[in-house]
Order: sequence, then structure tokens, then C-alpha cells
Amino acid sequence: MREQRFKCPKCEQIATFYGNPGETKVVTCAACNMKGRITIAEESQDDDVAIEVFHLKKVYGDLVAVDDISFTVKKGEIFAFLGPNGAGKTTTVEMIESIRTPTEGTIKLLGSDTKTGFNTVKEHISILPQEFHSFERFTVRETLTYFSKLYKKRADIDEIIDAMDLRSHEKKLYRNLSGGLKQRVGVALSLVNDPEIVFLDEPTTGLDPKARREVWQVIANLRNKGKTVFLTTHYMEEAEHLADHIVIIHKGKIIAEGSLQELISKYGEKTTLYIKNCRSDEAKQHLEERGFEVHSSGNGDITVKIDYKEKVLEVLSELRHECIEYDGVDIRGSNLEEVFLRLTGARLTEEAET
Repeated sequence: MREQRFKCPKCEQIATFYGNPGETKVVTCAACNMKGRITIAEESQDDDVAIEVFHLKKVYGDLVAVDDISFTVKKGEIFAFLGPNGAGKTTTVEMIESIRTPTEGTIKLLGSDTKTGFNTVKEHISILPQEFHSFERFTVRETLTYFSKLYKKRADIDEIIDAMDLRSHEKKLYRNLSGGLKQRVGVALSLVNDPEIVFLDEPTTGLDPKARREVWQVIANLRNKGKTVFLTTHYMEEAEHLADHIVIIHKGKIIAEGSLQELISKYGEKTTLYIKNCRSDEAKQHLEERGFEVHSSGNGDITVKIDYKEKVLEVLSELRHECIEYDGVDIRGSNLEEVFLRLTGARLTEEAET
């Protein structure tokens, strides 16, 4: 099976489809329901593909940690590998990085099969592991300089310091940095060999919200520099904020993938309009008679499910026509948490990682 992405000519949403090379198939856009015919490319365009994974499997005795998964990562994108702890994320990444040996399957990095050609591409990748630590008595600059000497190809340290906004901290000892700054140094270290692909395994775990958002900005800047980022995370908001393409893994299997908008369009719930302190007992009944799905909280607030945001004006116009007053409105679209809940029947929870 091969992945192919197409832009819908009607709504211009990017959709992902799968099929055998050369296969022509009828497909439907998840966003606007337009039908069309596509042909799966005969072969991947190596100039556009950073990582290819085919039928990857990892078995430990009776435990199938990773169960026949396939996906493609495009060059220059932030690819989020999303799932709860224990889903098989780290196991998969470590197989891609040649830290673990797959039970079955094929992995290609920059066009090279990792079984036979990993040594040819290892200088072009970098890895920030989940548990990152550096030398306590090294300054930030000394840390970057030391690790850069491990590679044949070296990036300019000053450029990295400026890009990661570490100039005011470059003379500080690593042990004196905050958790957020230590992670920022970790991301900086992943750039010392000027890699094409950067693997970030749970880069914001344990950080407070402010530090997490600072690291997000650093990761977004990697994309701006043309790097391909493979981001492993169990934070829904992190994937929503950063990723161009999202793969959701659950119990070792891929259960969904696509852009954020594709996933929400296909698996998400309707947009919800919250009307606060609606001063009429008849408001719910009136809107239901107009064909809307309405729920009442019993304290004067009501919620209305709508297919698209333009329906908001129609709902409010109905209330105004009936002279029904309210304190305010709030519009909430679907999100990845709801997508995951709908796909698995459970919220994304933290369990032990395989």
C-alpha cells in the first residue's frame, strides 16, 4: 500500500488516500463530500519523502508492541506521532532510528533502507530522546560545542544559539537552567550536525504550560528552517498546535491519520454553540421546532449542535425574532480529544510506555 495526498479542487482541503501503485480509485473528500477519481503514484518521489515505513511490526514474546503499521513522512513537515503512553510510539521511533530491530517490515530514511544503508544516512538525522540530560558543569555554549565535535558535519554554534533564543543563557551552567531551558538546549543539540530529520521524543513532558509553549515555538522554528520534524507526543494540544500531519496510534495499531482538519472533518463531532443564561423556557423548544439539536443544562444555558459556523447567525436570528434575551455566546469546534474519544471510546490517558 502507498500513501498519496491530493488537494480537493472544490474546498482545497488536503486529503490522504491509500492504494497500490498505479491503482485508480473513486474517493470522497471528507470535508465537502465531493467525489473524484485519483491514481496512486507508481513510486514515491524520493525528493519529497523523508521517511517511509512499510508493514512495521515488533513482537516481544506474546506481546505485539507494534502491529503492522505503515506511514510516510514528507520532507519539511512536522509529523506528529500521537498516542497514549503504552501505544507503541517510542518502540516505533527506536526502530526507525535503528536502536531496536523490527520483527517485520521495512524502513527507509531519505530513500535508504535502514537494514542495509543506515550508516549512509545517520549523519543526516538527529535524536532528542525522551529522557535527555547533559553535563551539569558545562555551560550552554560548551555543551553545544562538545557535542558538535562528535559529527563530521557541523552547524554554526552561534546561529543555533540565536535560533533557539539562548544568547542570554549561553554562559550559564546546564545544572542552573530551568526545565524549559534544558529542553530548549536539548533541541539546540539536535541541530549541531545540521540534520535533515530531527526526532523529538516527548520533548515537553514534565514542563509547565509556559515552558511547554516556549519549546513549541522552538519546534515550529525548525520547520521554518526547512527541517523535517518527527514529533512523538501524547499531548493532544501539542499535535494540534504544531503538526502538519498527524498519525494516531493505539495499542500498537494506527487508527487514523491526516491533517488536523481532515481528522476533525472525518471523526469529530459537530460544532457546538453555547448560549449563556438564555432568559426563556421556550428557547429550547423553539429551536428544536426549527430543526436544531438542542440541549439544556437546567441553569438557563443551552447548547446547540450546528453543522458549520455559518449556522450561528441563523440560530441567533431565531432568538432575536422571538425576542429571547441571553448573556453571551461561545462557539467551540471539535478537537483531537473528541476524535480520539470517538475512535477508542476512551480519553487519552497516561500509561506505561512500551
